[in-house]
Amino acid sequence: MKMEESREILLKSLENSGVCVLNDVSSVRDLTPATLVSICGQSLNLIGKTPPFPTSLPDSSVADKFKLCTDIASAIKSLGYLADLSFHQFLYPSEEDSYKLIRFLMERLSELSEDSGKAGPKGVNDRRELKEDSFESNLEDHKTGDQGPHLSYDKVGAKLDKLTFNGKLPELTNTNDEDASFSASADAHLIPQKLDENGVDHVSSSSTGEFNKVGQSSVLSRKHSTEKLQNQEKLLMEEVTAKASELKHLEEELELLKEAADMAFDIHHPIEFYLAKFNEQVDVRKHHLGELKSEWEVVRKRLEEKKKSLEESLYANNPDAQEKLQKLKNLELEKESILSAVQKREEELSKLSMDLVKQPKLESRRSYVERVQEITKNSRKQEADIEQILKDTRELQLESNSIQERLHRTYAVVDEMVFREAKKDAVGKQAYRLLTSIHETFEQIREKILGNDRIRREVAEHEKKQMAMGSRSLNVEKLQADLDAIMRENEYLEKCLHDK
Repeated sequence: MKMEESREILLKSLENSGVCVLNDVSSVRDLTPATLVSICGQSLNLIGKTPPFPTSLPDSSVADKFKLCTDIASAIKSLGYLADLSFHQFLYPSEEDSYKLIRFLMERLSELSEDSGKAGPKGVNDRRELKEDSFESNLEDHKTGDQGPHLSYDKVGAKLDKLTFNGKLPELTNTNDEDASFSASADAHLIPQKLDENGVDHVSSSSTGEFNKVGQSSVLSRKHSTEKLQNQEKLLMEEVTAKASELKHLEEELELLKEAADMAFDIHHPIEFYLAKFNEQVDVRKHHLGELKSEWEVVRKRLEEKKKSLEESLYANNPDAQEKLQKLKNLELEKESILSAVQKREEELSKLSMDLVKQPKLESRRSYVERVQEITKNSRKQEADIEQILKDTRELQLESNSIQERLHRTYAVVDEMVFREAKKDAVGKQAYRLLTSIHETFEQIREKILGNDRIRREVAEHEKKQMAMGSRSLNVEKLQADLDAIMRENEYLEKCLHDK
């Protein structure tokens, strides 16, 4: 299970590196010759250390397929791939060979991404600064647009005029000058009209005299307070309107929920009855909308024809107007084409959005990271076990060599002693013969033990190869079809050579 997850993660990592993997390929087991050649070609093109390769198998002939697979194999070997690789691994792939090959390509792509990632932060900072500058400029435009209407003298004058007509302009604080106060109350409605011409500092006086400085400052302060109050009133009205619309929306939603609850708890009619009823209402609405649309098309065409005839009659005697009309028509045609393109793009967007919703949800990045960490931990544990086994093997080998040397020395000493005794009497000769036969017998036993051990290793290797061959997707019919195609191509080439 963990091996399957690691192979799925390998394909996801390969796809994140820029290699396009088909949707029906979820693991290394699903790779076909075409998809394997496509992945290898894209990976080699991304690495860029070899000539560009096509990303699909040619359909022309089997010889071209063999040539392309051989070229890809030689290119991958030039990158440092150590295992056996030929066209056979591409046209008749096995899961183990494909996994090794894709893992090697992923290592090369990761090295390439590490080298190219050094220049990344500068581009990111540039884009960030550009976004911040555009945001600040948009903010300044927004502030300027908001301040413009409030700083208009026309609106200030209109507001003061409104207050004057309603009789709400307060008396001036300068009570000592009754004429000035009467003049201010009588002629305050003239201030907005004269603010645009001469400014606030040049407000014209009434028939009794001019405003003094105290009166002008009082008018300005009251004008600002009035504007502030009106702005607050406007904000409150907008808030009340928003709350009213929200309340209306909630009431409509409540009514819908009540109707849905009544339908759900209705024991006399099932849910299918209401669904059929709603579908019938929807069909009626659709039919009605279609009729309205057809009627509108008829009216629109008639109005467009009428508009066209009126424009032609209006601009018939004016060549400049006729030229402008033609340009306007061209612009309308261009606008229609752009609108149709936009509508087409929106349809494509909706379709892609639906396809995206239908796609199976991928697991989170955290789960992949945890799997990778677990696989790495297991790999380290296996490496430690392998190192311990190698260490034990070396110790056993050293011990075996020392024992063999000690036995050889012991045998040499015993052989020399027995040989000296054998020269003296017949019993020594018989002992020497027994010693020689015992030594030869133990040597034969040693050779048999080593031979049995060698045979066991060969049997294990052959069983492993047999399991690998069994896991391969070898299709005898496909092999026979390829062989027949190659033979036909060879016969055709021989015939062409004989004809020349």
